[in-house]
Amino acid sequence: MLKSGKKEARPMRLAISCAIILGLTGAAMADPATGTWQTEPDKKGIIAYVNVYDCGDAVCGEITRTFNSQGQEIKAASLGHTVIRNATPTGNGKYEGRAWIPAHQREYPAGMTLRGDRMTVRGCMGPICMSQNWTRIQ
Repeated sequence: MLKSGKKEARPMRLAISCAIILGLTGAAMADPATGTWQTEPDKKGIIAYVNVYDCGDAVCGEITRTFNSQGQEIKAASLGHTVIRNATPTGNGKYEGRAWIPAHQREYPAGMTLRGDRMTVRGCMGPICMSQNWTRIQ
């Protein structure tokens, strides 16, 4: 009886080991741009937290919190909006996608460049481009 108990335990240990390995592989494959980022203040002094998350083979980003120039949390009109859309990695920490700019209420072609815990986000309207440097907070 002891022998059959050991044989039955082997498949269970193998299944648990595979589940652990697959779980670790999934965590290691998370996109380096994912996380929570703090924007620079806009023209009104409002700062936003943007949650960047995997969306298929790309990353997207949603404004999850906003703060006034005194650092008090507020409910700005941009709260809950997706500001980064389908930004696909192009290599060397660079991404290309679209960005929704709250001040203009429009979407533009955009790019992101990731360098450690800093990310430059730029959007262009024709030949005119603007950028912001975001800082990872989580």
